[in-house]
Amino acid sequence: MPTLGEFELIERIARLLPLRGEGVVLGVGDDAAVLAPPRGEQLVATVDEVVEGVHFDRRFTPGDAGWKALAVNLSDLAAMGARPLWGLVALAFPREEPAARVLGVVRGIAACARRFGMTVVGGNVSRAPALSVSITAVGAVAPGAYLTRAGARPGDLLLGSGTFGDASLGLEAGAAPALARRQRRPTPRLALGRALAGIARAGIDVSDGLVQDLGHVAEASGVRAVIEVERLPLSAAYRRRAARLADPHAAALAGGEDYELLLAVPPGRLGAALAAARRARTPLSVLGRFERGAGVRVLSGGHVRPAPVGHDHLRAPTPGFDLGPHASRISRGTIRRPR
Repeated sequence: MPTLGEFELIERIARLLPLRGEGVVLGVGDDAAVLAPPRGEQLVATVDEVVEGVHFDRRFTPGDAGWKALAVNLSDLAAMGARPLWGLVALAFPREEPAARVLGVVRGIAACARRFGMTVVGGNVSRAPALSVSITAVGAVAPGAYLTRAGARPGDLLLGSGTFGDASLGLEAGAAPALARRQRRPTPRLALGRALAGIARAGIDVSDGLVQDLGHVAEASGVRAVIEVERLPLSAAYRRRAARLADPHAAALAGGEDYELLLAVPPGRLGAALAAARRARTPLSVLGRFERGAGVRVLSGGHVRPAPVGHDHLRAPTPGFDLGPHASRISRGTIRRPR
């Protein structure tokens, strides 16, 4: 960055971010932040990173990259039923990276933080071979009211928020704007997570594919999850694109990055869950059930179909957002999105 030094850049970054908020005793400007935990609540912490060429490319605006970097962390808080409080942001980029692009990423982070009520309390800048954004997010929840992956029981209903598969199809070249928007600017379901924290028994967000992430709930809870394909909520844009694919449900089942919530809810609490979702202004659908057994069973027309494979961050190749092969993987019924 030939036009701005480290400390000039940090000063400009600080002007863009929300720096004052609940529990911030001492924020940006010292070696570390001093924070006061909310009285009568427990803290929930998570960290995630997005890297150019792995999680995003030049089709993303800088603001898109910044928004997504924070939104994926907030989605983890949503899955636990927590409300966001504070974030720590670490930026790394090549020496030649234009200052305007780095500040554009910060503007995306700031927009997401303001939209969902998070205060940025510190961070770091560094040189690196590729642009990357690492964010640690901290939230709060009433004692013992957090959701985990381990609470589902046989007989519980499987519920899912929003629609599935849009973000995966949003990676395709020439994707419909509605699909591309779901890929680049996901909406963390924070209001729904908090509303269902006292109703649902288990929860997880969908980052690596509906079937794969649901498998984590099934394993942690010691139950089998059953998905009925005909119940999957699909957007109009998804249906238009999927109608031309060999397997119209593959992206919804395995594509990932929708950042919707999957929840285990006792049948007797279904009415309460749907009412809470309406208050949170978030669609909520019954996708299936939990039963005795293990793993995930996918039903289509009452028959078991092969469960597609989701994404493995360490084993998957890095195709560099070459979406030709991505499209062919959709047609074969399994999607491994570029990471």
